[in-house]
Amino acid sequence: MKQLTEAILAQTIRVRPAESHKGTYGRVCLIGGNAQFGGAILMATEASVYSGAGLNTTLTDPSNFVSLHARLPEAMVADFTDQSALSALVTAANTVVIGPGLGTDATSLDILTKVFRLVSSKQTLIIDGSAITLVAKHDLALPSAQLVFTPHQMEWQRLTGIKIADQTDDANETARTQLMNGTVVLKSHQTKIYTPTGSYLNTTGTPAQATGGMGDTLAGMIAGFTAQFTNQTDAILAAVYAHSDIADLLAKRQYVVLPTQIIQQLPSYMYNHQHK
Repeated sequence: MKQLTEAILAQTIRVRPAESHKGTYGRVCLIGGNAQFGGAILMATEASVYSGAGLNTTLTDPSNFVSLHARLPEAMVADFTDQSALSALVTAANTVVIGPGLGTDATSLDILTKVFRLVSSKQTLIIDGSAITLVAKHDLALPSAQLVFTPHQMEWQRLTGIKIADQTDDANETARTQLMNGTVVLKSHQTKIYTPTGSYLNTTGTPAQATGGMGDTLAGMIAGFTAQFTNQTDAILAAVYAHSDIADLLAKRQYVVLPTQIIQQLPSYMYNHQHK
C-alpha cells in the first residue's frame, strides 16, 4: 500500500488555461438532503463549488431550497422528486453524487434506483452515506459507471459483510473488485483508498475532524475534483489528501475543525498547491 503525500496535489491541480469557461471545469449533480438532513447536501454542494467545479446543481427536498440559495447562490437547485429534472440534470453531469442526507425511506430508495438507471459508463458516480446503506439493505444492482464508494467502517460492513475487525487490506480489495471494480474511500482515522490501479494510505488527518458533516464535505470535494481533473484516480486521491491536510493546518490553532471551515480554505489551498 502506497502512502499518499503532498505530491498528489501538484500532480493533479493544474493551472487554469486563460481561454476557459465554466464548462471547462465540469458539471456536478448532487442528490440528497431530505427534510431532516438538509445540511449534509448543502455542505457537499459547497465543497464541490469551492473546489472549482464549473457548474453545480443540487437535487434536494424543497424545504432546503431557501437555505441553499441563501448560503450558496452559485449552485442551482431542483426538487429531487421531479422526474423530469432528475433525468435531465443527472444525464448532463460529468460527476454525480448520491447519498448525503438522502435518508433511507421509500422516497429515498425510489430516487436512488432512478439515478442508478440514468447514469452511464462515461460518468463518475459517488455513492455516499444513505445511498450505501440503501444499496446494502436492498441488495441493489450497481450501475455501469465509474463508481466511487465513500463509506465509513460501519457502512463498509453493511455493504460487504466484512466486520470492522476483519477489514484487512486483502479482504477490502477483494470486496472492491466485486463492486463493479469501483474505487473505495474507506474513512477512518487513517483513510485507505482502494482503486483499480493500487491502494493508498492517507496519513494526514486529525481527531479535530470528528464532527458531523465531515464525510459530506469529502464527498463534495471528490465530486469537484473528479469533474474538472482528467485522471479520476488522482483526483480522488488529491481530494482525500487535501481534505485532511487542511484540517491538520487548522487544528494547529483550534480544538475542533468544522467541515465548513475546510470548505472555506479550499480556493486558497488549491491555489498554493497547483502545478506551476
